[in-house]
Amino acid sequence: MTKKKRTRRRLRLLLGAATVGVAAYGAAYRFALRYRERVGLPYRSPVETTPAEFGLAYERVVIPSCDLRLAGWFVPASDDGAAAQPRRTRSVAPKSGARPSIPAAPGTAGPRPGIVVVHGWESNRGRTFAHVRYLHAAGFHCLVFDVRGHGDSPPETLPINVPEFSEDATAAARWLATRPEVSAVGVLGHSMGGAGVIVAASREPLIRAVVSLSAPADLVRMTRQTFTMAEMHIPELVAGPLALITAGVLMAPRRHSIDDASALVAARRYRGPLLLIHGAQDHGVPVEHLDLIAKAATGARGPDDPPVETLVLPEFGHRWLYEAPEFRHRVASFFAQALGGPVSPEVAAQRAEACVVARPPDPIYGFGALPAKQRPG
Repeated sequence: MTKKKRTRRRLRLLLGAATVGVAAYGAAYRFALRYRERVGLPYRSPVETTPAEFGLAYERVVIPSCDLRLAGWFVPASDDGAAAQPRRTRSVAPKSGARPSIPAAPGTAGPRPGIVVVHGWESNRGRTFAHVRYLHAAGFHCLVFDVRGHGDSPPETLPINVPEFSEDATAAARWLATRPEVSAVGVLGHSMGGAGVIVAASREPLIRAVVSLSAPADLVRMTRQTFTMAEMHIPELVAGPLALITAGVLMAPRRHSIDDASALVAARRYRGPLLLIHGAQDHGVPVEHLDLIAKAATGARGPDDPPVETLVLPEFGHRWLYEAPEFRHRVASFFAQALGGPVSPEVAAQRAEACVVARPPDPIYGFGALPAKQRPG
């Protein structure tokens, strides 16, 4: 074969490979667009309860986030931090279909720490109220709200992901910090909200402590995991690059980068108190994600920074972690230690552990609706 023929052959091979590559990328891009259409926006579940059903005083509040107004409840701490018992409340006809607030009692507590609770994908503030019950029992002020596109907050037309959860968590923390009865602000988030609070804390110094539950480490790994949960049998050689392309397309409409949605990147920036909790039986966000976040956070810390704390619950899946007494004990103790009160870590832990909590009556939504081994009950 002459040199000229060999050159022509190489060119044909390169052209063929380029054609295949372009076709493969085109197919991947079309897949990513379809993926974004299907999972970019959450199904909005209505808020079907109020703190009044648990005998807690509260205020209906609005949290400004960017140009949005997010629905929320502020639940002030009681004088002694003791858990309130459910009470019968008189039905009052609300205006325009809204539920009435129960105003805070004159004897509610003075300055003490407040906790922002951030729900996960396709959840809402009502579904996270078990966290408020044990945190209130431990003596904290609490703020729960609906992330944009969820619950009673306005719907969205662009994809929602970790960056939006982070922006709304930041807005909630800033709002809570303006309350005269709040001395310091901590955040607790679950799943996508768990990643969102790490990102928020890495950028907002008002956030003094973070508890992150069942959080995905980064968007590419989580996208790859959704292929598995959807029982899409894609060879790993293809699935990895496809997840990367899909994650990028998912971020594109709001001009976010993949790193903007990464708890790993944020954990390297955040140097404050951090508690990571995960269920060992989590098949939506595998427990390996906790190890990755913990390693990233620990590796970036110096000798004067607080250690990264972790807790793995062997019998639990993606949700309902608060049903474990050791979970409530650890979270309340962590916040009391990190935020300076309102009572000693030991007392806060005892009160939270003794608090009776319950999951929502309809437990199937969001990631949990996908096949996963869950704790019986």
